[in-house]
Amino acid sequence: MKEKARTTRSDLDAVLAAGFVCHLGVLVDGTPMVVPTVYGATADTLYLHGSSASRSLIQAPDGTVCVTVTHVDGVVLARSVFEHGINYRCAMIYGVPRQVTDDAEKLAGLRVLTEQAAPGQWDYARRPSRKELAATSLLALGLDEASVKVRTGPPDDGDSPDARLGLWAGVLPLTTVRGALVPDPALPPDIALPGHLRRG
Repeated sequence: MKEKARTTRSDLDAVLAAGFVCHLGVLVDGTPMVVPTVYGATADTLYLHGSSASRSLIQAPDGTVCVTVTHVDGVVLARSVFEHGINYRCAMIYGVPRQVTDDAEKLAGLRVLTEQAAPGQWDYARRPSRKELAATSLLALGLDEASVKVRTGPPDDGDSPDARLGLWAGVLPLTTVRGALVPDPALPPDIALPGHLRRG
Protein backbone atom coordinates (compact mmCIF):
# COMPACT_ATOMS: atom_id res chain seq x y z
CA MET A 1 0.00 0.00 0.00
CA LYS A 2 1.31 3.40 -1.01
CA GLU A 3 0.84 4.95 2.43
CA LYS A 4 3.32 2.48 3.90
CA ALA A 5 6.12 3.49 1.52
CA ARG A 6 9.11 5.43 2.84
CA THR A 7 11.25 7.38 0.42
CA THR A 8 14.18 8.83 2.37
CA ARG A 9 17.58 7.18 2.53
CA SER A 10 17.54 7.41 6.33
CA ASP A 11 14.54 5.03 6.39
CA LEU A 12 16.50 2.42 4.44
CA ASP A 13 19.57 2.89 6.64
CA ALA A 14 17.47 2.45 9.80
CA VAL A 15 15.92 -0.83 8.60
CA LEU A 16 19.32 -2.24 7.60
CA ALA A 17 21.00 -1.11 10.83
CA ALA A 18 18.36 -2.80 12.98
CA GLY A 19 19.22 -6.36 11.93
CA PHE A 20 21.80 -8.73 10.50
CA VAL A 21 19.77 -11.53 8.84
CA CYS A 22 18.27 -11.12 5.36
CA HIS A 23 16.71 -13.30 2.70
CA LEU A 24 18.41 -13.49 -0.70
CA GLY A 25 16.07 -14.22 -3.59
CA VAL A 26 17.85 -15.56 -6.66
CA LEU A 27 17.18 -17.77 -9.68
CA VAL A 28 19.21 -21.00 -9.57
CA ASP A 29 19.00 -23.06 -12.77
CA GLY A 30 15.76 -21.24 -13.58
CA THR A 31 14.14 -22.02 -10.23
CA PRO A 32 13.50 -19.31 -7.61
CA MET A 33 15.43 -19.82 -4.38
CA VAL A 34 15.19 -17.70 -1.23
CA VAL A 35 18.10 -18.16 1.15
CA PRO A 36 18.44 -16.73 4.67
CA THR A 37 21.91 -15.34 5.23
CA VAL A 38 23.87 -12.86 7.32
CA TYR A 39 24.45 -9.35 6.00
CA GLY A 40 26.30 -6.20 6.88
CA ALA A 41 25.69 -2.73 5.47
CA THR A 42 27.95 0.22 4.79
CA ALA A 43 26.88 3.62 3.49
CA ASP A 44 26.54 2.29 -0.07
CA THR A 45 26.96 -1.50 -0.04
CA LEU A 46 25.22 -4.56 1.35
CA TYR A 47 27.57 -7.49 1.97
CA LEU A 48 26.14 -11.04 1.96
CA HIS A 49 28.04 -14.00 3.36
CA GLY A 50 28.02 -17.71 2.70
CA SER A 51 29.98 -20.82 1.80
CA SER A 52 31.93 -20.89 -1.45
CA ALA A 53 29.98 -24.10 -2.21
CA SER A 54 26.64 -22.27 -2.00
CA ARG A 55 24.85 -22.50 -5.35
CA SER A 56 22.80 -19.39 -4.61
CA LEU A 57 25.86 -17.25 -3.87
CA ILE A 58 27.82 -18.61 -6.83
CA GLN A 59 25.00 -18.00 -9.33
CA ALA A 60 23.71 -14.74 -7.85
CA PRO A 61 26.21 -12.50 -9.69
CA ASP A 62 24.80 -13.73 -13.02
CA GLY A 63 21.52 -11.82 -12.65
CA THR A 64 19.33 -9.50 -10.64
CA VAL A 65 18.62 -10.55 -7.07
CA CYS A 66 16.19 -9.31 -4.44
CA VAL A 67 17.33 -9.06 -0.83
CA THR A 68 14.74 -8.50 1.89
CA VAL A 69 15.16 -7.44 5.50
CA THR A 70 12.06 -7.49 7.71
CA HIS A 71 11.47 -6.58 11.35
CA VAL A 72 8.12 -7.52 12.93
CA ASP A 73 7.13 -4.99 15.61
CA GLY A 74 3.65 -6.20 16.53
CA VAL A 75 0.51 -8.12 15.64
CA VAL A 76 -2.39 -5.76 14.91
CA LEU A 77 -5.54 -7.27 16.44
CA ALA A 78 -8.63 -5.69 14.94
CA ARG A 79 -12.33 -6.21 15.58
CA SER A 80 -12.63 -8.26 12.41
CA VAL A 81 -10.19 -10.84 11.09
CA PHE A 82 -10.12 -9.01 7.76
CA GLU A 83 -8.55 -5.94 9.39
CA HIS A 84 -5.86 -7.85 11.32
CA GLY A 85 -2.33 -7.02 10.28
CA ILE A 86 1.30 -6.62 11.25
CA ASN A 87 3.33 -3.61 12.34
CA TYR A 88 6.61 -4.00 10.52
CA ARG A 89 9.65 -2.37 8.92
CA CYS A 90 10.81 -3.87 5.63
CA ALA A 91 13.40 -3.14 2.96
CA MET A 92 13.81 -4.77 -0.44
CA ILE A 93 17.07 -4.18 -2.31
CA TYR A 94 17.42 -5.05 -5.99
CA GLY A 95 20.48 -5.32 -8.19
CA VAL A 96 23.15 -7.47 -9.74
CA PRO A 97 25.68 -8.32 -7.00
CA ARG A 98 29.35 -8.82 -7.60
CA GLN A 99 31.51 -11.54 -6.13
CA VAL A 100 34.16 -10.05 -3.85
CA THR A 101 37.48 -11.62 -4.84
CA ASP A 102 40.02 -9.13 -3.48
CA ASP A 103 41.28 -10.40 -0.10
CA ALA A 104 41.47 -6.91 1.41
CA GLU A 105 37.88 -6.08 0.46
CA LYS A 106 36.73 -9.53 1.55
CA LEU A 107 38.25 -8.96 4.99
CA ALA A 108 36.70 -5.50 5.18
CA GLY A 109 33.29 -6.91 4.18
CA LEU A 110 33.52 -9.73 6.71
CA ARG A 111 34.36 -7.17 9.36
CA VAL A 112 31.20 -5.25 8.46
CA LEU A 113 29.17 -8.48 8.77
CA THR A 114 30.72 -9.44 12.10
CA GLU A 115 30.37 -5.99 13.65
CA GLN A 116 26.75 -5.70 12.56
CA ALA A 117 25.88 -8.95 14.36
CA ALA A 118 28.14 -8.53 17.41
CA PRO A 119 29.88 -5.14 17.76
CA GLY A 120 33.45 -5.52 19.01
CA GLN A 121 33.78 -9.18 18.07
CA TRP A 122 36.01 -8.64 15.01
CA ASP A 123 38.83 -7.15 17.09
CA TYR A 124 38.42 -9.81 19.78
CA ALA A 125 38.32 -13.07 17.81
CA ARG A 126 40.93 -14.59 15.48
CA ARG A 127 40.77 -13.27 11.93
CA PRO A 128 40.09 -15.62 8.99
CA SER A 129 43.02 -17.58 7.59
CA ARG A 130 43.75 -17.72 3.86
CA LYS A 131 42.13 -21.16 3.70
CA GLU A 132 39.03 -19.85 5.48
CA LEU A 133 38.84 -16.85 3.15
CA ALA A 134 38.99 -19.18 0.15
CA ALA A 135 36.09 -21.20 1.61
CA THR A 136 33.96 -18.09 2.04
CA SER A 137 31.83 -16.37 -0.59
CA LEU A 138 31.06 -12.70 -0.18
CA LEU A 139 28.68 -10.76 -2.41
CA ALA A 140 28.56 -6.97 -2.62
CA LEU A 141 25.26 -5.38 -3.62
CA GLY A 142 24.78 -1.66 -4.18
CA LEU A 143 21.98 0.15 -2.36
CA ASP A 144 20.91 2.28 -5.33
CA GLU A 145 17.59 0.51 -5.94
CA ALA A 146 15.53 -0.21 -2.85
CA SER A 147 11.96 -0.16 -1.57
CA VAL A 148 11.11 0.53 2.08
CA LYS A 149 7.73 0.05 3.73
CA VAL A 150 6.68 0.60 7.34
CA ARG A 151 3.40 -0.07 9.12
CA THR A 152 2.80 1.35 12.60
CA GLY A 153 -0.14 2.11 14.85
CA PRO A 154 -3.47 0.61 15.87
CA PRO A 155 -6.04 -1.28 13.78
CA ASP A 156 -7.75 0.62 10.98
CA ASP A 157 -11.30 -0.23 12.05
CA GLY A 158 -11.71 2.14 15.01
CA ASP A 159 -14.15 4.32 13.10
CA SER A 160 -15.93 1.50 11.25
CA PRO A 161 -19.27 -0.17 12.10
CA ASP A 162 -17.22 -2.94 13.76
CA ALA A 163 -16.21 -0.47 16.49
CA ARG A 164 -19.70 -0.95 17.94
CA LEU A 165 -19.24 -4.72 18.39
CA GLY A 166 -17.80 -4.28 21.88
CA LEU A 167 -14.67 -6.29 21.05
CA TRP A 168 -11.15 -5.51 22.29
CA ALA A 169 -8.73 -4.31 19.62
CA GLY A 170 -5.14 -3.13 19.72
CA VAL A 171 -1.55 -4.19 19.14
CA LEU A 172 0.42 -7.12 20.56
CA PRO A 173 3.98 -5.71 20.53
CA LEU A 174 6.83 -8.02 19.51
CA THR A 175 10.46 -7.22 20.24
CA THR A 176 13.79 -8.93 19.68
CA VAL A 177 16.00 -8.85 22.76
CA ARG A 178 19.45 -10.19 23.44
CA GLY A 179 19.34 -12.76 26.22
CA ALA A 180 21.88 -13.73 28.86
CA LEU A 181 25.13 -15.04 27.43
CA VAL A 182 25.61 -18.83 27.55
CA PRO A 183 29.28 -19.86 27.72
CA ASP A 184 30.62 -22.73 25.64
CA PRO A 185 30.74 -25.85 27.87
CA ALA A 186 34.35 -26.34 26.71
CA LEU A 187 35.35 -22.85 27.95
CA PRO A 188 37.89 -22.91 30.82
CA PRO A 189 36.44 -21.15 33.89
CA ASP A 190 39.28 -18.64 34.09
CA ILE A 191 38.46 -16.97 30.74
CA ALA A 192 36.67 -13.72 31.49
CA LEU A 193 33.79 -12.29 29.53
CA PRO A 194 35.17 -9.62 27.15
CA GLY A 195 34.10 -6.05 27.69
CA HIS A 196 32.31 -5.65 24.37
CA LEU A 197 29.95 -8.50 25.28
CA ARG A 198 29.31 -7.14 28.77
CA ARG A 199 28.22 -3.87 27.14
CA GLY A 200 25.88 -5.69 24.72
